[in-house]
Amino acid sequence: MLGTVLLIILILALIGSVPVYPYSAGWGYFPSGIIGTILIVWLILVLVGRV
Repeated sequence: MLGTVLLIILILALIGSVPVYPYSAGWGYFPSGIIGTILIVWLILVLVGRV
């Protein structure tokens, strides 16, 4: 249950960090890179069985 909620939150954060507007185009990969790193760590924890 907790894993599913965390997955949904991470997916929404990943979608929200995509630079869509002209002012956010200069952000580069910073927002999505951080969210992607968190998602990878979460996936590793799920595979190991910690979450």
